[in-house]
Amino acid sequence: MKFLKNIVDSVKPNFEKGGKLQKYWPVFDGFETFLFVPGHATENGAHIRDGIDLKRTMVTVILALVPCLLFGMYNVGYQHFLAIGESAEFIDMVIYGAIRVMPLVIVSYGVGLGVEFLFCIKNGHSIQEGFLVSGMLIPLIMPVEVPLWMVAVATAFAVVFGKEVFGGTGMNILNPALTARAFLFFAYPTKMSGNSVWIATDGMQTVDGYTGATALGNAVEQGVAGIPPFMDAMIGIIPGSVGETSVLACLIGAVILIASGIGSWRIMLSMIIGGYVMGYLFNIWGANSYMEIPAHHQLVLGGFFFGMVFMATDPVSAAQTNMGKWIYGFFCGLLGIMIRVFNPAYPEGIMMAILFMNVMAPLIDHYVVQGNISKRLKRAQVIA
Repeated sequence: MKFLKNIVDSVKPNFEKGGKLQKYWPVFDGFETFLFVPGHATENGAHIRDGIDLKRTMVTVILALVPCLLFGMYNVGYQHFLAIGESAEFIDMVIYGAIRVMPLVIVSYGVGLGVEFLFCIKNGHSIQEGFLVSGMLIPLIMPVEVPLWMVAVATAFAVVFGKEVFGGTGMNILNPALTARAFLFFAYPTKMSGNSVWIATDGMQTVDGYTGATALGNAVEQGVAGIPPFMDAMIGIIPGSVGETSVLACLIGAVILIASGIGSWRIMLSMIIGGYVMGYLFNIWGANSYMEIPAHHQLVLGGFFFGMVFMATDPVSAAQTNMGKWIYGFFCGLLGIMIRVFNPAYPEGIMMAILFMNVMAPLIDHYVVQGNISKRLKRAQVIA
């Protein structure tokens, strides 16, 4: 690493003030601080002294996403060979999945970071690290058959309208990755729903009787009879978005985020409680076969766990107070199951629920803080 550090230090004067490439300082600074601990010192204002900076935080989240990415590659290959009725070795499935998934990742990072660099050069500030995570999340919540140009458009939309218009990283009120998915869902619904977008068949004929529908798609039509076995859903060997089918992979990520102190266990636990409560109430109601799906089975279908671990816990767009996190997470789970059951047109209700609660999070925190202030004022009056 010392050799690499010497190379970086040798070209650094060209990008500093007075250098011939000073206009591109934000780009250089972004790469330097990604590779090495920043040497910047806070000169004024309040700041936190900690052994981890924002880039290291983002890298930890990416590490937590790796199990979902790797399993997603395998599942894309598994579903492909299953659909065309051919047997394949494990490594063949992984290689095929990597060939289909990696272009999505490359386009997401290429377009997203390109837009970030343009804004940094224009505004003259350092590169903002938030897209390191969003760039990985966006391809993982997309169907494998989504066209690359749509990923590029959605990524640019998410960075510009989901983050930069609010002031950049740390100022956005909506999760950028979910903003990208919502944009595509409403702008190009045929590419984000239906039975033909989840399995990469490369135009090959599928075996007779194979529909390619997601578990939620089958559940809408057939109820309990249409859902996969509980363990299949836990493992993730079912059709769905690239990285959100495996509950086990999401749980590995959850452990990493909670152990590192980055993800909120309060939001995760309360979201499970909220989703289970709503699912259980539907079981009691039982107005149709969809409502009869066991509450615990509802939680492992769709992107519930992926949204819970990586979307709802976004430290920027989620609630900040401890009590607010309980309320926020509970309603993310409750509304997610409610939307998917009441409106089958939005089978992935978790996306809509989290985006709605992103908007409500500041209001929740406001009332929690005001409630605490009122309690302290009343306590002070009693003592006086």
